[in-house]
Amino acid sequence: MNAITASQQLREENTRHAGTGGVSAGNANLGFRPAFRDRMTARVYLSCFADGRAAPFHLVDGLPSEVVEDRDAAGHVTRIKESLESGFVRMGQFFTRAEASALVGAAH
Repeated sequence: MNAITASQQLREENTRHAGTGGVSAGNANLGFRPAFRDRMTARVYLSCFADGRAAPFHLVDGLPSEVVEDRDAAGHVTRIKESLESGFVRMGQFFTRAEASALVGAAH
């Protein structure tokens, strides 16, 4: 997520997956939690507010410094590692947005 800001990228992904299980509003009722996975390390990070509370949607301000590349003057994350992808965790397993969307679609 280097060419544009992390929040711009998340907005674009939300628009692309609107109305599907690829967004929190479309899958939270099935136990999906918004998360990020580092494709380089396979580490998964649940989406959190900056204070560590679980976030009900994808939010980058709670990501650990190891995956944050830049912050603005107020301390908000503006750029994250390019290898980070947004998705969801359900029952201990990470799903990309497309995988979550397909799973939710099959459940309905």
